[in-house]
Amino acid sequence: MDESEIPKYWFNIQAVMPNKPLPILNPATREPLSSKDLYPIFCEACADQELNTTDEWIPIPEPVREQYAGYRCTPLVRAYELEEALGTPAHIYFKNESVSPAGSHKLNSALAQAYYAKEQGITNITTETGAGQWGGALSYAAKKFGIECAVYMVKVSYEQKPYRRSIMQTFGAAITPSPSMSTRAGKDILTVNPADNGSLGCAISEAIELAVNTPGCKYALGSVLNHVCLHQTVIGLEAEKQMAFAGEYPDIVVACFGGGSNFSGIAFPFMRHNIQDGKKTRFVAAEPLSCPKLTRGKFEYDFGDEAGLTPLLPMYTLGHTFKPASIHAGGLRYHGAGVILSQLMKDGFMEAVDISQTESFKAGVLFARTEGIIPAPESCHAIAATVREAIKCKESGEAKTILFNLSGHGFVDMAAYDQYISGNLGDISISEDDLARYISSADALNR
Repeated sequence: MDESEIPKYWFNIQAVMPNKPLPILNPATREPLSSKDLYPIFCEACADQELNTTDEWIPIPEPVREQYAGYRCTPLVRAYELEEALGTPAHIYFKNESVSPAGSHKLNSALAQAYYAKEQGITNITTETGAGQWGGALSYAAKKFGIECAVYMVKVSYEQKPYRRSIMQTFGAAITPSPSMSTRAGKDILTVNPADNGSLGCAISEAIELAVNTPGCKYALGSVLNHVCLHQTVIGLEAEKQMAFAGEYPDIVVACFGGGSNFSGIAFPFMRHNIQDGKKTRFVAAEPLSCPKLTRGKFEYDFGDEAGLTPLLPMYTLGHTFKPASIHAGGLRYHGAGVILSQLMKDGFMEAVDISQTESFKAGVLFARTEGIIPAPESCHAIAATVREAIKCKESGEAKTILFNLSGHGFVDMAAYDQYISGNLGDISISEDDLARYISSADALNR
């Protein structure tokens, strides 16, 4: 496949879902929001896409496709050596999103959001980032379309991953560790706990606050929201064609899960065939043991950020006050799941597993030694879940076809690999008491 095969449309799964997602609510009135209600925060085109539940196919603007052509179509690879190492009859394929200029799938939405901002006359864009992949992608995309970018990076990742920070600065973005003293949301958090290591919910609060108080500025989010999931479907649409060329169709689709962007990208185009054509593919979301919003969270309305600046989102959540452990998979340290994904999970179209940090890195090292790519800590979770499924195939003798999304490379995450290889990387789980305490912050909003 070459650039002529780059999709011309994004796939909008909202249009074919048997049960549409519950409405996003205004937290003050508890009334459903319209797209215009989102205009003060987001670019208008993105706000319109967010609530579009009728159009199955959304055109990709040609300037965005031209930027996609720099790295798409991304490779679909049969992992022969991984299969051999596992002794499994399963056929394992991975979609390699690490080949983008930003090193991850995040650029698929970053380019779209930066383009829409430029078209609207926006001069500045703000965002948050966990591990730095999204911040790096938006920094690159903003530079491509000639707008300024400010990134609030979760403080623990800011300190753990200095080269992610350097990538953003190289692309011209301004980086602030979050929580910070530059916003009211950050000051409030630091007043309570001056040693707070930050969270994606906190960084989102700071980025939104800056956006709404800065003329000519809008906020961009890298996961969770419907329009972000929409933009990522180029991954699965390409993979669908590539697997047809290989003469196979996936029995199981796997991706790591933080807010849901890379999972949506690989899964939604295949999931439409389960919904419309009766296919029986399983879709497995791999989340961290320390941040188990799908496996142990609760489906209810909650804020998307820690300070309560976002609308109320119907989602599986650990509570917007959740303080995630300082694991190296910073992109997966988010308290909630996307609205669309939460509804699909509730309706049984997808399933979830939680993966410990050491299991994920064990799988990542195996993948690196067999397939020659060092995966991002986030992607290691998908590889670990894939290994689990491949071993089940070995035990049962079933030669299933497994497709997973390699969402990014780990070339600037080597400090984490150093800790794993030296035996200094631990596992963290959340107790039932702590879980109940955090979820209570969402329960209070639903009374």
